[in-house]
This record gives sequence, structure tokens and C-alpha cells, in this order.
Amino acid sequence: MPKSHTRKKAVYTPPQKTQQVKVSPRWLAPVMVAAWIIGILWIAVFYIAPTLPGIATLGNWNLLAGFVFIIFGVVLSTRWR
Repeated sequence: MPKSHTRKKAVYTPPQKTQQVKVSPRWLAPVMVAAWIIGILWIAVFYIAPTLPGIATLGNWNLLAGFVFIIFGVVLSTRWR
């Protein structure tokens, strides 16, 4: 019975890379958490006391303002390492 051919080429090994650890800026986490808290408090104050002078003038736009802060916090959380 004929013998099978052996592999003549060496197995490919990719070149070694040095991995650099990415670090978040120090301001990122506090700003992210502050944006979430401001957004939640904004919406909560709108529902609890809708007749406050600054809150009443915006009306239902307060919901948009609160959600903008919350979404800004979520966008910042994607940058956190």
C-alpha cells in the first residue's frame, strides 16, 4: 500500500503583536454616571412636581430632555474600558 505524503510546509504562525491596554480617561466614569442620574432626576421631578417654574414651561419636552441625558450616559458607557 502506498504511503501518504507528509506535509512539507511549516504551519503558519502569525507574528507576535504587543497588546496595548487601552485606558479610559479619568473623567469618563463620573460624567457617565452623572448623566444617568441627571436624566432620571429630571424625569422624576417632571412627574412629581410638574408645576415648578422651569419645568412647567417645557411641558412634555421635559421627557425628551431627561432621555437625552440618559442616552448621553449610555453613549459614554460604550467608550469605557
